[in-house]
Amino acid sequence: MGSFFCRRLLSVFLLVFLLASPAVAQNDVKKTKGVSLDTSHKFVPKQAQAKKKPNEKAQTVKRPSVQELKRKVAEQYNVVAAEVPKELQGKLTCRSAYVMDAKTGKVLYDLSADRPGQPASTIKVLTGLIAIESFTGNEMVRTSAYAANMPASKIYLRKGASYQASDLINAVLLASANDASVALAEKLAGSEQAFARLMTKKAEALGAQNTICKSANGLTRPGQQTTARDLATVFNRAMRNPDFAERMSTVKVHTSDGKVLRSHNKALWTVDGAVGGKTGYTAAAGKTYVGKFQRDGQAIVVALLGSAAMWDDIATLVEHGFTKQEMIASRHDGDAAGGIQVSQVSPRDPGKEHVDYAMLTLSGQKKKIKM
Repeated sequence: MGSFFCRRLLSVFLLVFLLASPAVAQNDVKKTKGVSLDTSHKFVPKQAQAKKKPNEKAQTVKRPSVQELKRKVAEQYNVVAAEVPKELQGKLTCRSAYVMDAKTGKVLYDLSADRPGQPASTIKVLTGLIAIESFTGNEMVRTSAYAANMPASKIYLRKGASYQASDLINAVLLASANDASVALAEKLAGSEQAFARLMTKKAEALGAQNTICKSANGLTRPGQQTTARDLATVFNRAMRNPDFAERMSTVKVHTSDGKVLRSHNKALWTVDGAVGGKTGYTAAAGKTYVGKFQRDGQAIVVALLGSAAMWDDIATLVEHGFTKQEMIASRHDGDAAGGIQVSQVSPRDPGKEHVDYAMLTLSGQKKKIKM
């Protein structure tokens, strides 16, 4: 009789042991009457289980920041990861912008660079370049009534009067004269419309893919457009022409009849390294700009469309461009020394600023980490 009760008691203990074992529980919460078994395999009365408060938010896993990822990478590979420049979006007022290395063509910054918009007077870069390449001497240009009646900005050419082509080119590139632009266009192509078609073809020949000209001076026309990328590309190529580059770098010049022409490009005397540029403004375009800058043997081209605070935007983009160049140069120096390779890759997305990536290479190992 005693052995019978001992066997029954042993069976109960064995049953309890089996119910509490991982093999039976299998990490699932099993329920019995009035009692539930949690994943830690401990019996917990229902009344003792924690209840979620109505306003209590579910806990979320905190993702590591970019700085933490960089630190972990540096610790793992015993290196110092290069700092990625801070984003400029939010610091700029322009709708689109583009910064490129003038020597290599490398993209240094892209904010909706392929978004089309009215160019305003920046398109006069093409007018001036075509005129420089077309006139061989001091040819005289007669002003039509149509050209003389162009709205400001202008140098107030007189209907029927003739002017030296070189003076009119300076008026276009420095003083942004609308009347001089049309006078040159009519002289070279017979009409402003025909000259605008030449401008479009010239832009395409220089590498622009989304530029359509409808006027010689950039005044708003239906169907007329350019992009920040196209402006930078065209201006960079135009600056290879010594005559064009010299005129673009001029702050003030006198015409043959004694008029003083002053550059609208305030960056020439306010931004370190400015060597030439063209401004523009219309209500449809906003403030527009394209220009070249040089520092310590490096050169960049900056273009923007639709700016509300153009000079602030220019200064910000120029500093960012040269900072990015310094980063690239330091990486190249590291490569030459046989050190770690750190390269920037920016997949192009016309609608938004590029996402930065960093690649670290050490002793033949390659690890790509999205930053």
